[in-house]
Formats: sequence, structure tokens, C-alpha cells
Amino acid sequence: MRKQKGFSLIELLIVVAIILIIAAIAIPNLLRSRIAANEASAVGSVRTINTAEVTYAATYPEQGFTDLALLGGTGTTATSDAALLLDQVLAAGTKSGYTFTAVASGGNPPTSPNVLYTVTASPVVVDQTGKRYFFSDQSGVIRYNATGVAGAGDLALQ
Repeated sequence: MRKQKGFSLIELLIVVAIILIIAAIAIPNLLRSRIAANEASAVGSVRTINTAEVTYAATYPEQGFTDLALLGGTGTTATSDAALLLDQVLAAGTKSGYTFTAVASGGNPPTSPNVLYTVTASPVVVDQTGKRYFFSDQSGVIRYNATGVAGAGDLALQ
């Protein structure tokens, strides 16, 4: 009799089934890890925006706080229209699966310079790029909401 070399169809199917079981266990954990990493990056970016807002207001006191796009910029010389305080990716408003906005206002009644600002971070695709929404303002406290857009009345991040 000749001895056959190789694997039988049953053996190959068993190996494929084992690989699929391992993948079914590993992929959800990988997705949760990615969401956690995106959320940590979003919190770090909100902190960076807070720092950039305070720096901008101190550097350009006649302007006060400003909007997100003006905190970035290109070139080598900072101006009030391109402060070079944020990298271009964050200043454009989308980074690590989150969309960021920073809006300055003069308060109520409106004043000049801008004495108020708000920062929001929202997941690009909820439950895929992130689960929580983040918010901060001139107080520097970062707040979060797991069900919708975060605001000043939400829980503070610990």
C-alpha cells in the first residue's frame, strides 16, 4: 500500500473551525480596545484644545478665546488667524474617530474679547469609533455623556 501524504478534509475543517472560534472571541475584544483608545485620544485632544484656548487668550488678549480652526495653521510665524497651537489634523476637526468643535463667544450679553468657549467631541460612528461624547468649556472640566451630545450639566470625567 502507498502511504498518503497531507491532511484529510475533516482535519482541515477542524482546523478552520478552531480558527473561526478564536477569531469570534478575539475580534470583539479588539473592537472594544479600539473604542477605548479612541476615547482616550479624544479626552487628550479636548485637554489639548483647552490648553490652546488659554494660551491663545493670553497671547491675543484683544481677541480672547477663539474657534478651533484659528488655533491651528501652517507656517512658521504665529498670528491671531493661525496661532500654530494645534496640529493641522486636530485643528481640521477630526482625529482618532472623533469630530471636534471649539466655538468662542462673548458671553451674555456679548462682549469683546470672547470670554467663553465650548469644546465638544463626538464619535464619527457611534459604537464603532467611540461610545461617549465629551464636552469642556472655559472652566477646563471635561464632561461626558454616553447617550448623546455632552453638555455643561453632564458628569465630570474622573
